[in-house]
Amino acid sequence: MHTGSTRIVLGLFLVSFAAPVFAQGEVWLTNPDKSALFQKQSAPPTFSATTNEHPTIEVDDSRTFQTIDGFGFTLTGGSAMHIVRMVPSARAALLRELFATDGTNIGTSYLRLSIGASDLNERVFSYDDLPPGQTDPEMKKFDLGPDRADVIPVLKEILAIRPDLKLMGSPWSAPTWMKTTNDTRGGSLKPQFHGAYAKYLMKYIQAMKAEGLRIDAITIQNEPLHAGNNPSMFMSATQQATFIKLSLGPAFTAAKLDTKIIIYDHNCNRPDYPLSILNDPQAAKYVDGSAFHLYAGKIDALAKVHDAHPDKNIYFTEQWVGAPGDLQKELPRHVRELIIGATRHWSRTVLEWNLAANSRWEPHTDRGGCNRCVGAVTIDGNEVTRNPAYYIIAHGAKFVRPGSVRIASSTPPTFPNVAFKTPEGRHVLIVLNNSPERQRFNISHRGKLAASELNSNSLATFVL
Repeated sequence: MHTGSTRIVLGLFLVSFAAPVFAQGEVWLTNPDKSALFQKQSAPPTFSATTNEHPTIEVDDSRTFQTIDGFGFTLTGGSAMHIVRMVPSARAALLRELFATDGTNIGTSYLRLSIGASDLNERVFSYDDLPPGQTDPEMKKFDLGPDRADVIPVLKEILAIRPDLKLMGSPWSAPTWMKTTNDTRGGSLKPQFHGAYAKYLMKYIQAMKAEGLRIDAITIQNEPLHAGNNPSMFMSATQQATFIKLSLGPAFTAAKLDTKIIIYDHNCNRPDYPLSILNDPQAAKYVDGSAFHLYAGKIDALAKVHDAHPDKNIYFTEQWVGAPGDLQKELPRHVRELIIGATRHWSRTVLEWNLAANSRWEPHTDRGGCNRCVGAVTIDGNEVTRNPAYYIIAHGAKFVRPGSVRIASSTPPTFPNVAFKTPEGRHVLIVLNNSPERQRFNISHRGKLAASELNSNSLATFVL
């Protein structure tokens, strides 16, 4: 038992407390100047009856919101290619660091996969590529093909570490023979192949299941309003609704698939897109929820869609870090808008784009692939460098395990934050100092206070 009043300063993090002491936990800190990078602090948050005049974040677990499915990344084909080429010992060490929850491992709990190639593959492919003029509406030639060389073996190693990992699949394009352009880039799905495309997506789920890989959810089309990527495919909200209610939904039902159907998967500036589908009861009955990116619009669009259809879920599925990957710029922005902003606006996931690239930001496709996408980790041979997305996701993934529930917390000016209650009954508070100066603040929990201080744009996760 401490007596009197004590202040502990550890590097750039400060905790103040006074007797009597009521509870202890953990604090993990990241400073944008890299003086602390997801570093556990030796002084835990310590609560007492002491009061002061500083802003206070009140954590209130009597008010609960959405359940969390996980925090993670997209495991692109390029990411898997770099990982699978590492020597076994280096690969095993990296995957434990990324997916295990013990020690300083970051506990990634959710991965998004591309159905076929994304623009961060070495080359473009689908699972049913055919010579010009041929079609395969019954999917007799469907094959996971290139994914067997990298994505599938890497996933099996990951699941051996993290069996509860959830997987989401997202297509960048249908096979070219189904499209109006007969090209991997742009174009749209021909109406006569709606049924074939539904079978294609079903085959993917079934083929992955045969490999021991359960796909928890799929989105219908990555960025359906962006036809300039390679691969890509334009899909209007009207066509997506028609495809779901007449083809995909009935096909999933007939096959008794429990994989969730998630719509939109694009920017926050067009909430009208998912809303128009959810307003169609024949389509909406097959839809679990809507997915978002934040390359345009504002993050509160998630709440607008949730409020209009509170029975449907919200997911945040993609945000990139552009080269060269400046932690001082990316950390506060991504944490404020995504880790805090997306979850406070009902998202069940926060996923960064993408898991891994090399120091030249490879691979990527030609004619539109992203040539400046920084991975959460950079892999050059067996050498690994950790980048901004790694630390951004770590602050949520390690402690806010799947099944955690967001709880209420107040938001004093300059201290955006979000709080959760874990399945084990712990409370997790993620706090950003969104001001140009070091600031003091309090955490109020169960009627007691812990006084803390963060540098400008620094991030801390408190486990209470």
